[in-house]
Amino acid sequence: MANRNSRLVTSLSVVSLLMTGTAPAFAEGELNILTWEGYADASAIEPFEKETGCKVNATYVGSNDDFAPKLAAGGGVFDLISPSIDSTAPLIEAGFVEPIDTSKIAEWDNIYEKFRNSGGINKDGEVYGVPYAWGAIAFMYLKDKFETPPTSIAELWNPDLEGKVSLWDDKSALYVAARLNGDTDIYNLTDEQLDAAKKKLAEQRPLIRKYWSTAGELVDLYAAGEVWISNTWAGYQSSLLADKGIEVVEFIPEENAEGWMDSFMIVKGTPNEDCAYKFLNMAVSESGQCAVANVNGYSVANPVAAKNCMTPEQFVALHQDDPDYLDSLLLWENLGERLGDYTNAWNAVKAE
Repeated sequence: MANRNSRLVTSLSVVSLLMTGTAPAFAEGELNILTWEGYADASAIEPFEKETGCKVNATYVGSNDDFAPKLAAGGGVFDLISPSIDSTAPLIEAGFVEPIDTSKIAEWDNIYEKFRNSGGINKDGEVYGVPYAWGAIAFMYLKDKFETPPTSIAELWNPDLEGKVSLWDDKSALYVAARLNGDTDIYNLTDEQLDAAKKKLAEQRPLIRKYWSTAGELVDLYAAGEVWISNTWAGYQSSLLADKGIEVVEFIPEENAEGWMDSFMIVKGTPNEDCAYKFLNMAVSESGQCAVANVNGYSVANPVAAKNCMTPEQFVALHQDDPDYLDSLLLWENLGERLGDYTNAWNAVKAE
């Protein structure tokens, strides 16, 4: 779970922006959600609005680096956000979000324990997020364009594919290049390793058709035959392409893939707390969990709800019976003081 252009600022910068924000502009009875594509799908939102009377307005992000700037510049417009686990700590430290009263979340104890206890949403004995969905940043290719199925991210540097390659417009492109260089501790790269990743991406630049920033943009590039191989939000863009009759194949390369977990968080100062908690309860119920699984193709945080609304085949395919699958991936981590270095490196790649 939802560019996913790197503009996330450090905690001190966030605090500075927060202090200069304009007055709140909430509307009571309406929930304004800053979230990923597919996280406010009509299949879940329409029944929720009808049942609760709470109207939902969604604004979509393309990257985790969008949350802090939009919250700081929005003057209190948003009530709920859904950042990934690598981006929650700065938001908590900046005071953008408030603690969750987990006693108000009926399905709380059914959420995977490892997610409930995650350091990304827990601070000083308080819980700041309700885990929602998780998955991998896999890789994807057009099946009819490859006689031999790719098994390595090195294929995205294949000179024969000039103009047919795409990468997500996100600092995580550096993670891809670093792994290709053999630097697997991707969230703790040294200056030398980060520079090597930047140079590797510069080498790839002539092969890139476009850096994709939204799910729909990547789908359109594949549908037009302009892109043959890319990274992807596993399960989502591939399902959208399948709906168009375009056969793509997802794969986890031998250099591994990143993993993510998204949580919903309540923006501090919302007057719509009642609607916010109703939404959180819906999000981790059967209707919310199976909506995101069916629409986005993501794994979900509540296996009890998933088991009640998924077929056995879907339950296994989404690793709901094996949450430790996430441990086999390189789960996103907060970059801390190194965030600016990674962001500057990625911006330098795109500026060339």
